Amino acid sequence: MVKVDDFEVVEGLHYSKEYEWVRVEDGKVRIGVTEYAQKQLREIVFAELPSAGDEIKKNDAYGTVESVKAVSDLIAPISGKVDKVNDAVLDQPELINEDPFNKGWLLLISPTNLKAELNQLMDFKKAVEWHKELIKEG
Repeated sequence: MVKVDDFEVVEGLHYSKEYEWVRVEDGKVRIGVTEYAQKQLREIVFAELPSAGDEIKKNDAYGTVESVKAVSDLIAPISGKVDKVNDAVLDQPELINEDPFNKGWLLLISPTNLKAELNQLMDFKKAVEWHKELIKEG
């Protein structure tokens, strides 16, 4: 893990420019919101997520998070079938703010085109540089 300004970038993950992270786990993919995104949104009060069995498609909206500041679409970083939804986040959306990389994950999916789509995401090193650019533009 590296801190870029006040934002954690975790090693071993891939990142999308739509502020989501991807962790590959035994052929499945866990998806969540980056620390940068949740801090920009501030206090998250509601999350709308797809159901287990639904299909999500890379670059398409699959749900929303609502904060006291805004409602934001969640954009799929990887295509696949939803195996599991983090019900804890539906009941306690503040988990996204409190622990975005662990307890605040959103979906576990079976990817349909993992290798090709993973190559389109940022690795740790690129994500660190991207976060530095975001801070400068800030």
